[in-house]
Amino acid sequence: MKYKYIERNPNIFGEKPVFKGTRIPVYLILDFLSASETIDNILENYPQLSKEAILKAIRYKEV
Repeated sequence: MKYKYIERNPNIFGEKPVFKGTRIPVYLILDFLSASETIDNILENYPQLSKEAILKAIRYKEV
């Protein structure tokens, strides 16, 4: 299955899912959300991400 915003690269974090074009692991953003961090606050700290990418990461976790 191909994802637009998420990739697994054996050279980055031992092939754990990261946001494409970054070294930001998906689990990090999901942990922030689990700790009640808002998407807007995450975007302020990680401007290279998009709201759509974060929403897709939430869906990715559910797969």
